[in-house]
Amino acid sequence: MNIGQLIRRGETCWEIPPTAAMRVPAVIYADEGLIRAMDPKVYEQITNVATLPGIVEAAYAMPDAHWGYGFPIGGVAAFDPDQGGVISAGGVGFDISCGVRTLHTGLTMDRLESDPHRLADELYRAIPAGVGSRGKIHLNPHEMTAMLTGGARWAIDRGFGEAADLERIEERGCMAGADPAQVSARARERQREEMGTLGSGNHYLEVQRVVEIYHRPVAEKFGLRTDGIVITIHCGSRGLGHQIGTEFLKEMAMAAAQYKIALPDRELACAPIRSPLGRRYLGAMRAAINCALANRQILTHLTQKAVDTVFPGVRLELLYDVSHNTCKVEHYTVNGRKKELYIHRKGATRAYGPGHPDLPEAFREVGQPVLIGGSMGTSSYVLCGTEKGANRAFSSACHGAGRAMSRHQAAKQWRGRELVDELARQGIIIRSPSLRGIAEEAPLAYKDAGAVVGAADKAGLAHKIARLEPVICIKG
Repeated sequence: MNIGQLIRRGETCWEIPPTAAMRVPAVIYADEGLIRAMDPKVYEQITNVATLPGIVEAAYAMPDAHWGYGFPIGGVAAFDPDQGGVISAGGVGFDISCGVRTLHTGLTMDRLESDPHRLADELYRAIPAGVGSRGKIHLNPHEMTAMLTGGARWAIDRGFGEAADLERIEERGCMAGADPAQVSARARERQREEMGTLGSGNHYLEVQRVVEIYHRPVAEKFGLRTDGIVITIHCGSRGLGHQIGTEFLKEMAMAAAQYKIALPDRELACAPIRSPLGRRYLGAMRAAINCALANRQILTHLTQKAVDTVFPGVRLELLYDVSHNTCKVEHYTVNGRKKELYIHRKGATRAYGPGHPDLPEAFREVGQPVLIGGSMGTSSYVLCGTEKGANRAFSSACHGAGRAMSRHQAAKQWRGRELVDELARQGIIIRSPSLRGIAEEAPLAYKDAGAVVGAADKAGLAHKIARLEPVICIKG
């Protein structure tokens, strides 16, 4: 990105003042190195977001921002329905509620080291992964509707996990306002056999070792100790979410003129929040959020069974579950007035600070766990939300390292087999149905996660708590 286009507001804060059709400034949080390496498309996309009706304060880009569909991945924007604010299918993305959950195992590295390959094999057998993977759960129409309404709560009611898990999931495992009637027959059909599957692309299940603690008191609240073993699952709403995104993007793009919305980019397709189309999309999107929450809950159950085979009696406990691609109703003070806003997070994580009433009691004193995924061969991080974050980007933080190059470029540069062998030499066991998929997700195809997390920390979006390194990765 051309740094000369930006006004520096701090060590990790850069502003693009409003010009032309921009209604608000655009703000990018990143250090100078990340800004210089950032895709120039982020500038174009985040300034386009700033033109949308009803946007509040600014359009924000997180330190992991890169080119996405309409919104940049790592984009955050809030819209006020009282000011004609919009809901954008492009601002949520195709993999609705793609997210991460991290599970405590109670194991330590010395015990895992006795037979890591057996655990890798059991997990790979238990977790359907890859393009078009199918699970063993087949939903009839009644159960599909129940799942879309109930989310993780539906899954737990059917024996996939423990009720205590719900306290550790955003929205307590069930997104209110879901309207399964707005989910098409095609979307339902795509999901009918995909519950409890990991998917492909950047989705993964990773066994990780806690290698570094940055803030011991909060780490203890989160149950994280050096050399402890955790398991992290990254996936979303599979075919159903993608189908909903596809259908509503098309419909919103066609309806934009009807609502007198001038789209700077067709991929920013949107509709007024209070319009019939806006309400229909919100109902469908919330149903897809529930699908993703149910899917991660079922995957947790399958993971538990695999772990129990290798380490009988070991019980997994949920640290937290966060979603990335969502639009949620939240309350913030804007110009001295409490407002109900629709917060779009596209490849960004909600990061509530200490004292927020929506946090479970266990975290209310310290803030929300913010789970930052690595890239198969690199570190992941656990952060916590801050009080300042509410005034920086509507309580939002980065969600991962962020791509540094496209999948096509990565596949040209690396070979999957060579990466698997190289990672094995580093002590990281990879299991995947696709060598091409591994090449596309090569660790060096992503930005330096440490730099991204460091910038988020310095910007006050979220604070570093612990660093995790991969031991086993089941890659979709």
